[in-house]
Amino acid sequence: MTVGYNLYLNVSDGSKFYPDYLTHLVAEQTNALLNGLGYESNIMPHPNESSVKIIINGTYVARVIEGCNAVSIIILFLSFIVAFASKFKTTLIYCFAGSIIIYAFNLIRIVILSIGLYHYPWRREILHTVIFPMLIYGTVFLLWMVWVNRFSKNIKTNA
Repeated sequence: MTVGYNLYLNVSDGSKFYPDYLTHLVAEQTNALLNGLGYESNIMPHPNESSVKIIINGTYVARVIEGCNAVSIIILFLSFIVAFASKFKTTLIYCFAGSIIIYAFNLIRIVILSIGLYHYPWRREILHTVIFPMLIYGTVFLLWMVWVNRFSKNIKTNA
């Protein structure tokens, strides 16, 4: 999956969807959610790097880079689920549902992080490098634990 994703990144045409389609989509959806919450939000391509700038009420607060689109986290999640696979249908449904949960949670994470950076820019380091990564990886960990304890065929039996 990682090789396939890297191939996608290397061949993606950044002219229409900058820097790549999935990162651009996350930026667009973040913008829509911010506007829906009453913030005057805009996005624009970053002139000096492969990212999309998030601007709230005229203030540049964050950038969405390729690592923000949750694909790498979803690949990590899927790899674990497949390693402890159950019945094909159950595994497929859990992979699909878990990927949607991770993607949606990541989107909400970026929105809350952007709002936090707008209101509390001096907290940038702790918000971006501690709290929000802990939340997204915590979510993945909880999904893994549910999988192993409820669905995996590798469950230990009490003997």
